[in-house]
Amino acid sequence: MLGRIHSLLLWGPPGCGKTTIARLLAARADAQWESISPAEDGVSAIKACVKRARARRAERQQTVLFVDEVHRFNRAQQDCFLPHVEDGLLILIGATTENPAFELNSALLSRLAVYRLEPLADSDLGEIIDRAATTLALGIEESARKMLIEHADGDGRRLLNLLDKLAGDGAQISADRVADAAQGAIRRFDNRRDEFYDQISALHKSVRGSAPDASLYWLCRMLDGGADPLYLGRRLVRIATEDIGLADPHALQFALACVNQYRLLGSPEGELGLACATVYLACAPKSDSVYKAFGQMQKKVGKDGSAPVPARLRNAPVKLLKKMGNGIGYRHAHNEPHGYAAGERYFPDAVADIHAYRPTERGFEERVAARLARLRELDRKAGSKS
Repeated sequence: MLGRIHSLLLWGPPGCGKTTIARLLAARADAQWESISPAEDGVSAIKACVKRARARRAERQQTVLFVDEVHRFNRAQQDCFLPHVEDGLLILIGATTENPAFELNSALLSRLAVYRLEPLADSDLGEIIDRAATTLALGIEESARKMLIEHADGDGRRLLNLLDKLAGDGAQISADRVADAAQGAIRRFDNRRDEFYDQISALHKSVRGSAPDASLYWLCRMLDGGADPLYLGRRLVRIATEDIGLADPHALQFALACVNQYRLLGSPEGELGLACATVYLACAPKSDSVYKAFGQMQKKVGKDGSAPVPARLRNAPVKLLKKMGNGIGYRHAHNEPHGYAAGERYFPDAVADIHAYRPTERGFEERVAARLARLRELDRKAGSKS
């Protein structure tokens, strides 16, 4: 009696056991195993598998065709599987690290049962380490064991590669040896880092463009893809200062509060706070005036020399410094009309005035712009009197 097995898709991060699960399913069903790779094979390889599967069907034997990283086949190549999956000639088991809703042909996806796999838990990784230690007669210090789990980051294949590398150098494994062997390891997100940064760019630009629905879409895409929620929170805090700034001074406070809420609750409950921050920032008035002013002043300071602080602006905590002229001539703004020392300069004497900060007329900055305009009018009048 042949075991029952259906066409399916295993979706999960690298090293979570997709290939192993596929082999176990094929063995359980007593099916013949076939495997192709989009990196090496094309339509001709699919046709060859189909031909062999037809011969086996005559002998009442099932064929399991395993396709690793199936999303790398283009849409036309994915279509080649459709009739053979439909009539049961091939039991297709695909594996992918990418979101199948966006990467697979919808016609093929509708014929596959999708199973979402998670990264291996620390306990699973610990079991792999224990088995390797027994099989290879390794001595693994507890600190080294913890570091191996940390560097594996849920990836069983990465862990096995590390253990294989360490086993070749000797039987006793210390934390220092693990640190040396794991140098250059990258955190998990996806295997196409360009796409990661493209998605971050799309999220940032959607918020900047005051598009709350698109902003939420990209936030959910990245959360769904396995992005670190705290990384996304840090990006939202950055957006609050870079793209909103003083147009809404509460934006930064709200973003920080939402990130702290995530720290308190964790996933998945805390992700709602990130969603709140995303929508708030997308709907807030926008200004990059401070961002541009900061960049302009950084360039100015980096290009100019170290102009001395004017004596009137220097600190004078002791009598000696007062005798040297520190603080003499300083006008205390609180003692001036309107609380403003009209006509006073605060740049170094050798540096010309720079109006780098130019507030917009959006949100709170509209009030800032009006106040600065009044103060500059006082400066102009003070200058005309002198």
